[in-house]
Amino acid sequence: MQIEIPHYVVSVARILVKEGYKAYLVGGEIRDTLLGIEPHDYDIATDALPDVLVELFPKSIAVGAQFGTVVAIQQNSDGENYTVEITTLRNEEDYLQGRWPSKVTFVRNIEEDLQRRDFTINAMALDLSEKGIIYLEHTLVENEYALTHKHTYEFSLLDFYNGQEDLKNKIIRTVGDPMARFTEDGLRPYRACRFASQLGFTIEPNTFVAITKCLNVSAMVSMERVRDEFMKLLMKSAKPSIGLDLLRTSGLMQLFLPELVATTEIQQVIGHSFDVYQHLLRTTDLAPDIVKLAALFHDIAKPETATNDGHFYGHDQAGAELTEKIMRRLKFSNLEIKSVSNLVRWHMFYYPYNEKELQEINKTPTSEFDVPVEQTSSIEATEHKEDIKEVKFWSDGAVRRFIRRVGLENIEDLFALRIADATSEPISMWSPEEIVALQARISKVLEQDNALKIADLAINGQDLMTVCSLPPGELIGKTLNFLLEQVLENPNLNGKEELLSLAKEFIARENT
Repeated sequence: MQIEIPHYVVSVARILVKEGYKAYLVGGEIRDTLLGIEPHDYDIATDALPDVLVELFPKSIAVGAQFGTVVAIQQNSDGENYTVEITTLRNEEDYLQGRWPSKVTFVRNIEEDLQRRDFTINAMALDLSEKGIIYLEHTLVENEYALTHKHTYEFSLLDFYNGQEDLKNKIIRTVGDPMARFTEDGLRPYRACRFASQLGFTIEPNTFVAITKCLNVSAMVSMERVRDEFMKLLMKSAKPSIGLDLLRTSGLMQLFLPELVATTEIQQVIGHSFDVYQHLLRTTDLAPDIVKLAALFHDIAKPETATNDGHFYGHDQAGAELTEKIMRRLKFSNLEIKSVSNLVRWHMFYYPYNEKELQEINKTPTSEFDVPVEQTSSIEATEHKEDIKEVKFWSDGAVRRFIRRVGLENIEDLFALRIADATSEPISMWSPEEIVALQARISKVLEQDNALKIADLAINGQDLMTVCSLPPGELIGKTLNFLLEQVLENPNLNGKEELLSLAKEFIARENT
């Protein structure tokens, strides 16, 4: 088999072979190469024991010495580091907690090592031990180009489990007995769904049945591991809906995301062609990566907010709370939780532009147009556009409140979610002109250098304590929030004297 390999990977193999050890290229890079996908990571398997590897590669890191794994570090002429994971050939037995082998035996036969791997498409190897590799140093110059660029080599492909055939037929199949593979490692069923989604493959029937029978093992896998596979499925699949539905039909989704399972067959009789579950999957497929998780969760609370008249009042706010609960369970970071739940909270915004506004946008630079609008501070979402009885256009104050609540840094992501949500529904009344008009209004408001957050006010908490004799406490925050609301409606109030006067009146009312 001909394959392009970076020279720094070949250099690692050469060191092993020179010392009399075997070197095999293994893992997903062979699968990806055969599929025409450029690999990003390179793993080498060898019969050299871990302590030998540490000696041969002084700059290595023993990331899993008990399992025979070290990471060798190579440098180019500029000192930039490249890493290659090297693992001693091994067998694994007596798995604990659905994931970890309690007994690891080092072996010298590559076939024994490959038989412990998960799927046939991941159980192939290239034999880098062929004698020609030792002499490559005579034909390649050791410089930055040689170390960082790829060269084409011819090596023997070892395929004991018909991985090439399964790649050709687009099949995910375990190595050997699927029940044995899945009871060894409960994460493998999640990986089967992820690979099927990522590659556009199908799961071989016996392999899929085994997934449904090993849910008790998969239930023992840590939420962090499940989350990582779940996010790879979302981010690396052209159509995540394929993998998501495999997770649902296999029973795996019920183990970590029962809230999404609950959306199946929740009908939407107003303004929708699909039930909630199908709508969420369609929206996720259309959404850009940065908002895929918000797309999947944006209607997650519809089952609990459904009414008898076909509405889901308050599902945006309830959805934000449920999203936070789900993401905490899956061990996402606080920053990720805040970002996604915020998008879910505000995904129902509706901006009622008018024709004159669009005409001005089309013919006039954003910084110059001035569209008269009726004064209203309401930016509350409407469940369905056809429910609007009387259109009220946003005031500048309403736009400023929108920016404040959503966060200026989140607005483009919210627009992307709104577009995916609307375009996933064939009978949607939504028009992209809504986004164009609102973007222009936001640009106009931002040019006015308005206060959009408490830190932008002309006074602060210290001023309230000094001038208004307020003690430290909740009333300071309440007062500042009140002042910001006034300034959002009327930016001319953002002066020290004006704000202190308003603050004194507010504090007096609060203390009565």
